Amino acid sequence: MEGMRAFVDTSGAEPVRGFLHPAASASADALVLTHGAGANCQAPLLVALADAFAASGTTVLRCDLPFRQAKPQGPPMRTAERDQAGLKAAVQAMRRQTQAHRIFLAGHSYGGRMASMLAAREPDLVEALLLLSYPLHPPKAPQQMRTQHFPSLETPALFVSGTRDGFGTIAELGAALRLIPARTRLLPVESAGHELIGKRNRDELPKVVAEAFRAFTRLPG
Repeated sequence: MEGMRAFVDTSGAEPVRGFLHPAASASADALVLTHGAGANCQAPLLVALADAFAASGTTVLRCDLPFRQAKPQGPPMRTAERDQAGLKAAVQAMRRQTQAHRIFLAGHSYGGRMASMLAAREPDLVEALLLLSYPLHPPKAPQQMRTQHFPSLETPALFVSGTRDGFGTIAELGAALRLIPARTRLLPVESAGHELIGKRNRDELPKVVAEAFRAFTRLPG
C-alpha cells in the first residue's frame, strides 16, 4: 500500500470518500473501484485489487458508495439512484484530480451492478467496466434476473465470477452477456464463491484480474 492516501472530494453532486492508490506515472489510466451491498471500500478484495492495479500501472480510487457513507452497516435501501450519482461523482473527481488518459469503473456485486446501470445510461462516462461477481439474480431465485439494462450497455465490460457463485452460474452469465451489444469477456475463477478471494487465491487472483483487465482494455498498437 505504499503511496496510498485518503481521498475526499466534496465538489460534485455527491461527496466522494475513499483511498487513492497512485501509479508511478501521473498520466496513468485510472480505475474507480467500489464495494458490494454488505461491505465497504476496506473489503479485502478491493484492497488487494487496488494494490495489484497500482503496481501494474493504473491509479486506483477505491471508494464508499453514498449508502455506506450514510450508515456504517446494513444493505442499501432504495438508494440505487444516489449510489449511481456517487459513482459518477467519483469518475468526475478523478478526471479533475488526475492526468489519466482513460478512466475505468469497477465494482463488486451491488457496486458492479450500479456501475453497469450508470454506464448503460451514460455510455461516454468511462472507457470500460470491470464487474466482479455481478449479482445476476438473488440466490435460489434465477427467475429474478437483473439484466434489464444489458441491451443498453455500450461500454466494454470484463466480468469476473466464481464458479461457485450463488448469484449466477458461469453458464447463466454467459447467456446473459449475449444481451449486451458492447464487447464483453467472462473470466471464471475456479472454486470461488461470491466473495471471489480467499486463502487459496488471495496472492494470485488480484494479479490475474489486473492482467486480464489490462489485456481487455489494451489499446491497438
